[in-house]
Amino acid sequence: MFGAATLAATTAPITARAQSAADAASFVKATGGQLVQTVNGSGSTEQKAQEMAKIIDTRVDVNGIARFCLGRFWQVATPDQQKQYLDLFHRVLVRSIDSKIGEYKGVSFAVGRTVNREEGQLVSTIITRPGQAPSDVDWLIKQVDGSPKIIDVIAEGTSLRLTQRSDYSSFIVHNNESVQALLDALKKQVSS
Repeated sequence: MFGAATLAATTAPITARAQSAADAASFVKATGGQLVQTVNGSGSTEQKAQEMAKIIDTRVDVNGIARFCLGRFWQVATPDQQKQYLDLFHRVLVRSIDSKIGEYKGVSFAVGRTVNREEGQLVSTIITRPGQAPSDVDWLIKQVDGSPKIIDVIAEGTSLRLTQRSDYSSFIVHNNESVQALLDALKKQVSS
């Protein structure tokens, strides 16, 4: 009896983790399929941009990434600045992806292994574009409010959210630690 209980207790977490890793891989496969279908589709650039925005809104933890990218400055921002920042971050993210849609025609991808990490599951993929070398892209997936969400993308070993956090922090520090200076710069970025 004791042996069976011990065996059940020691294998339950492994099964849960394996299921979680499998769920993360399925999530990335489905999300990647949506992305590939959108960029390779025949719709106009505007239609593709709208579809990409929907994918981002449902599959990416935009607010969580935004708070992470602002780092310690999130706590010093006023509630109004936080609200403005979240809106601007979303708009900048969507705009940066929209501006690259045309570059990704003919994309395909393959899902590789999934590794459990402290923050979530890291799902490896290989993205292929015509005339270019394949790219290694890892997707960090975490349960957010009961649903899997992308919380980081690591392209060729570089974390996009860590890079953005470093850029924002450096910008704010060089502008007298003013969160408002970053907001003003983001406003210019989305209006240009």
